[in-house]
Amino acid sequence: MSPIIWIIIIVVVAAICLLIGYILRKNIGEKAIGSAEQKAKNLILDAENRSETIKKEITLEAKEEAHRMRTDVEREVRERRAEIQRSERRLIQKEESVDRKLENIEKREESITRHENEILEKKRELEGFVARQIEELEKISGLTADEAKALLLDEIEKDVRHDASLMIKDIESKAKEEADKKAKEIITGAIQRCAADHVAESTVSVVALPNDEMKGRIIGREGRNIRAIETLTGVDLIIDDTPEAVIVSGFDPVRREIARIALEKLIVDGRIHPARIEEMVEKAEKEVNAIIKEEGEQATFEVGIHNLHPELVKLLGRLKYRTSYGQNVLKHSVEVAHLAGLMAGELGLDVKLAKRAGLLHDIGKALDHEYEGTHVDIGIQVLKKYKESEAVINGMAAHHGDYEPKSMEAVLIAAADALSAARPGARRETLDAYIKRLEKLEEIANTTKGVDKSFAIQAGREIRIIAKPEEMNDEGIVLLARDISKKIESELEYPGQIKVNVVRETRAIDYAK
Repeated sequence: MSPIIWIIIIVVVAAICLLIGYILRKNIGEKAIGSAEQKAKNLILDAENRSETIKKEITLEAKEEAHRMRTDVEREVRERRAEIQRSERRLIQKEESVDRKLENIEKREESITRHENEILEKKRELEGFVARQIEELEKISGLTADEAKALLLDEIEKDVRHDASLMIKDIESKAKEEADKKAKEIITGAIQRCAADHVAESTVSVVALPNDEMKGRIIGREGRNIRAIETLTGVDLIIDDTPEAVIVSGFDPVRREIARIALEKLIVDGRIHPARIEEMVEKAEKEVNAIIKEEGEQATFEVGIHNLHPELVKLLGRLKYRTSYGQNVLKHSVEVAHLAGLMAGELGLDVKLAKRAGLLHDIGKALDHEYEGTHVDIGIQVLKKYKESEAVINGMAAHHGDYEPKSMEAVLIAAADALSAARPGARRETLDAYIKRLEKLEEIANTTKGVDKSFAIQAGREIRIIAKPEEMNDEGIVLLARDISKKIESELEYPGQIKVNVVRETRAIDYAK
């Protein structure tokens, strides 16, 4: 058979099959649809019945809930109403209480006002009574109120001054007893343990000559030798009638010492002419510089002070040739260092600081011939230059009271300086200066009110004052002694301290006839 026929047969068979399937499917579908519709109707009926039941149940529950809520609200309303009623009752009670209090306050205000009026009335009566009494007292006493007040204040002031004088006297006596006892123990102990030499010098040096002929050789032809010596050394040679002696005069002690040594070398050598003089002066300068260094090192070793700047050591050595009121300044500085160190040890202070400041306290005197200013100001500049500590600088600066002491060691330096200068024989002053100081001391006392006469005694270490008994009582002499002490401190310069002794004496004289 041909392919076309086969294709036609296949197509026909497929068409028949499709037709049969469609018919079968339609029948089966109709049956299924009918069954599903029936099931749906049954489900709908069940859902309606169930929803009706649920609806009834929900309605019933809603009614019960509404009833319960209504009951709760009614109960809460009743409770709120009861609380409001209680609050109203409390407010009413408080209002009644406030009204009662206001009523009481008004009554008290009325009472207070009444009392105030009574007090004012009594005050006016009292003022009038006081005024009448004052008038009566003024008539009786013959004094006005201001005069009586001034008189009363004057009496009170006298009583207070009297009591103050007694108190000052008592306090001072007790303090002086304790302070004097302790100070004497410390100072006497320091003095006993410090054995310092007293070296008194002047501004001239005497060079001994083997014979008077040497004076002419020192002067030289037409004075050339003496001029050369004076020019090279900066001193004055005094050649007078003093037998076998030449006086070297000058205010610079180092130059004076150089001239003395050079002159002694020239005398020993015998060859005196300008060239030889220049050579000997140069040798003398080297010798003096070596002595200065050695003396400075010896002073630091003796005191036990180390690590000083070499230039400070040299300046200390220069003090060997410096004097103050005839007292050798280097010996004085060493003594001050020892005394300050011993007193610092007794008081539990810094011994090294006290010794260092005591040794350097007069360092400015080594340069006071070369720079302007006091030796204290020069010393401050020198110590700052060589990096000394502030404590040492303050101890040096405060030893004459020019600056305020900032430590106990500084106070000890001032005390040791005064102690060293006040030793008997330690210093020497000219007769004119001594007499002037005594006269000034008596003048200060005599110009003070209440003083009859005064006498400077104990070489100016004490002034005895006779007070006028009719102008000064026993308590007033305490204040008089204090006033005179202050005037002496401010107007007079003196070494050490001056005792002010005020004496008041009352005498009764009668004659038996």
